[in-house]
Amino acid sequence: MKPLTSLGSTGRAGPARGAHRGFTLTEVLITMVVLGVLMAIALPSYQSSMRKSRRAEAFNALTSIQQASERHRSNNPTFTNNLTAAPSASIPGLGQPGTRTTSGYYDLAVTVVDAATYVATATAVTGTSQDMDADCRILSVRMQGGNVRYAGGAAAPDWSAANTDPQRCWAR
Repeated sequence: MKPLTSLGSTGRAGPARGAHRGFTLTEVLITMVVLGVLMAIALPSYQSSMRKSRRAEAFNALTSIQQASERHRSNNPTFTNNLTAAPSASIPGLGQPGTRTTSGYYDLAVTVVDAATYVATATAVTGTSQDMDADCRILSVRMQGGNVRYAGGAAAPDWSAANTDPQRCWAR
């Protein structure tokens, strides 16, 4: 017995009612190309946004170091570069939870320049996505004579007057 077919508007026999038709290879390839182009545009933008949002972790850690440094300095004649020792230890420190941020994207350090100056730095950990944040791999805060300055860049902070945009990495 032959399957039943319906006659279309052209009078020819077409597929039976309810029969499914698949995609052609050309349609699948065009869809794949369109998706590939969208991914090529969207993925770098997404990764850049994620790196920028992860900088907030470094900002929070540096702010915590600033506050702890000011508390330390109010009780001692100089700033300290000891991040993890408790403020009540025999050699007092800043009492920070560690030398790396909680999500592990930045290493933290404090350099004491003199009794009235320190530089707190958050450096992207090698091998993380933040290490690919070329323009803002290193974020720094400098306290000097009661004045705070921020800097960011791919290398050591540039505190000179020639640096026309020292806070570009700190924009939120």
